[in-house]
Amino acid sequence: MKLGKEGNMVNQEQNQQKEEFEPKIVAFLCNWCSYAGADLAGIGRYQYPPNIRVIRVPCSGRVDPLYILKALQNGADGVLVSGCHPGDCHYLEGNYFARRKFAVLKNLLEYLGLEEGRVQFSWVSAAEGERFSQVIKEVTDSVKKLGPAKKMIKSLDIPEDILNLLTREDEKTGLASSMEHTMQDNKGKK
Repeated sequence: MKLGKEGNMVNQEQNQQKEEFEPKIVAFLCNWCSYAGADLAGIGRYQYPPNIRVIRVPCSGRVDPLYILKALQNGADGVLVSGCHPGDCHYLEGNYFARRKFAVLKNLLEYLGLEEGRVQFSWVSAAEGERFSQVIKEVTDSVKKLGPAKKMIKSLDIPEDILNLLTREDEKTGLASSMEHTMQDNKGKK
C-alpha cells in the first residue's frame, strides 16, 4: 500500500469501505402509528432506503430492551424503535413506558461502549408517511457513518472435542439438533 503526501491512503480506503457498506437495521414499529406511517409512506410512494427489516409490535411500550440487545448481538448494525407520539398511544400510556425504558437503555448502551446512534428512537403517527421516510433516511445515514457493528456480535469458538461431548450429552435430552443449528448459524456469520 502506498501512502500519499499526507499519509492518508488508509483513511481513503476506510471511507470507501464505509460508502459501500449497506447497514442492516431492525425496526420495531408500533402497529397503530409507526407501522401505519410506514404503510402511508409506501402508498404515497415516498422513497427511503431498503435497509430496514420491520418487526410490527402492538405498542412501542411492549418492546423489551432485550429484543434490542438481541438484534445487535445477532448482527444488526442498527436498531430503530418507533411508536405513537407521547399522549397519542392506543394503549393510553405505552409510549410513556417506552420513553422511560429507552432512556435507561441508552445509558446502559453508552456504558457498554456502543456508539451513540446504533440504537435510535422516534415518534411517527399514522398520518406522517413523509416523516417516516425522513426518519428512515436519517437513521440509515447515521448508521452508515458508524460503519459495520463490531461490538455485541456473538461468536462461539468452541473446540470440536468439547462440542462433541456436549452433543453426546444433549442427545439424551433432545437438545442436540437445536445446538447443531445454532453452531452452523454462528459459523456462517464469521
